[in-house]
Amino acid sequence: MASNFNKSTHIRYFLRCLKTHLPTAYTSNDSQRMTLAFFVLCGLDLLDALEANITEDEREAYVAWIYTCQHPDGGFRGFTGADLGEERTQDNEHWDPANIAATYFALASLVILGDDLSRVKRSQCLRWLKRLQLSDGTFGEALGGEGEAHSGRDMRFCYCAAAIRWILASGTTEEEDIDVDGLVRFIEASQTYEGGFANGPFHEAHAGWTYCAIAALSLLGTLQPPVKPRQLAQPWPSDDSVERMLGWLVNLQTSLLQEEDLSISDSTEAIAQLELENGAQQTPVESTQVLSPEDPLTDGVDAEPLYDELQWAGLTGRCNKVADTCYTFWAGGSLTILNSVYLLDQGALRRYLLEKTQHRIGGFGKLPGDAPDIMHSCLGLAGLAGMGEPDLMPYDPSLCLSIKAKQRLESLPWRKRCLSDRERM
Repeated sequence: MASNFNKSTHIRYFLRCLKTHLPTAYTSNDSQRMTLAFFVLCGLDLLDALEANITEDEREAYVAWIYTCQHPDGGFRGFTGADLGEERTQDNEHWDPANIAATYFALASLVILGDDLSRVKRSQCLRWLKRLQLSDGTFGEALGGEGEAHSGRDMRFCYCAAAIRWILASGTTEEEDIDVDGLVRFIEASQTYEGGFANGPFHEAHAGWTYCAIAALSLLGTLQPPVKPRQLAQPWPSDDSVERMLGWLVNLQTSLLQEEDLSISDSTEAIAQLELENGAQQTPVESTQVLSPEDPLTDGVDAEPLYDELQWAGLTGRCNKVADTCYTFWAGGSLTILNSVYLLDQGALRRYLLEKTQHRIGGFGKLPGDAPDIMHSCLGLAGLAGMGEPDLMPYDPSLCLSIKAKQRLESLPWRKRCLSDRERM
């Protein structure tokens, strides 16, 4: 089977998602419309297919809808259904909060659509963001009835905060900037002994949290990724957090593609039962076995996997899990930020995406055989873009935006003035 990237099919898939009704399965995500909108627009942005397939009137309509979700006190809602309009009072305004994730997705979507962000309530948004930060450096999702941040200690919110701060070029005044040092301390404290990052200190490392941590540090300007490719024969010092992180991320690549691949014990028991039924002699096994350093660990086990098993190797979110399309971005994007995606078997990863999860109607499924969905389709494209797929736009992995969209944002006069003011402080 040829590993063909079906660009035209993917374009049609994302355009259907943009211009027609979504399938019934998305009904429960109605309050997350801003999130869905970002993944669709981002997919078309990476495919360089947005400008050629929407009219100027459509673009303006999409931009106008996003601004209808802007909160009067700063930030953006996830959809218009929470807007109380003229019925809004001090007693019920907590039912109509801005959301930190929706705010990042709204700003990123406006950037993709070529908006100059001049209608964004920048000062209010940055002051609202500052109020969301908690004493431990993390961020809440929204402000509650008492004006206090709710649902903190989440690495995803930390990333959203760093991305919002970067897009809006915060840091010109103390009143409008977050506690960067506090946020960095929390992120650094969340790195585990394995090298990956958890959702907080003393939790399990996960590729999604790791991406959020690395990307946040990158956007905050506190990450120093390796510049030169390392020789693989060199040792990996256990006291170097970056080296441990790289080792952990690379080891997330796996040839386990289906849940059945993990059912080794079940398969062994089934074979033993079949042998018993056929009259085979069962060899008793000691319940406890102590191995010495001299005992061979591969005795009775196939030391080398079959070639077919190595043709496709996806990425997983944590140890002992099957590959999943989205981790091509969460783990692969992390390595791209660290200038180290070359450490992966990119050929096997590309074949996994294009031969196993790429769908005939366009888009990507979560697992082989799954129907495509918006998030996995977008992140599958982002993972391929990070590996330099020729039919995709070069992209910035920290923002999940094409370089073209990022450069358009960086060229805005108001943003240049803000950065200039920050440098003079």
